[in-house]
Formats: sequence, structure tokens, C-alpha cells
Amino acid sequence: MATGILNNTGTNPAALANTTNTTIYEVPADTFVVATVNMCNRNASQTASVRLAISATETPADAEWIEFGAQLLPGGTLERGGLVIDAGKFIVAYADGGSVSVTAYGIETATA
Repeated sequence: MATGILNNTGTNPAALANTTNTTIYEVPADTFVVATVNMCNRNASQTASVRLAISATETPADAEWIEFGAQLLPGGTLERGGLVIDAGKFIVAYADGGSVSVTAYGIETATA
């Protein structure tokens, strides 16, 4: 069981690439996770449009986005907490600008 920053993909925390889906975390087999995801716009003058998905693959389907086009003001943050995610699912983040950081943290619990 792990707690703290959830990092099994090597990309958490991440500075998101411009207009690219980034897999932040994959829930291990025989595990569920209770997670919080925080996104931060590091740009001092431009608003960023962000997306966040809990998906079955690293390419989210339309119905899997839980945030889509949320506007982060300069220096602003978006936090989604209480996300209970089952085994094999991915946390995927996206931003339209190159100045957004994302971190997922929480607790993993074994189911087997």
C-alpha cells in the first residue's frame, strides 16, 4: 500500500506538454485508489484550458473526462479530490498551454 504522490508511470508530478494527453498514474492490478489531483497554471499572464480524465485507456473516450475546458487563471489551481478509482484505470491530464503542472496524490488499497 502506497500513500503520498502516486507515481508508477514516471510522470507524476508532471509539467504538461502543450496539447498532449499525459498519463499521470495507472491504478495497479488488485488495487483501488482514493486520489486527489491538483493542476496549477504557472503562467503569470495567460489563462490555460485544462482537461482531466479517469479512463480505461491512455486515450480517454468522450464520456471519461471529468473536467473539460476548465479555465485556469494565471497562477490559478484546480483540485479534484475524493476520486475513488478501480484497478487498471488511468488518470490522464491535458492542457492547451505549456505552463501547467499536475500532481496526483492519495492512498492505494489492495483488494486481494
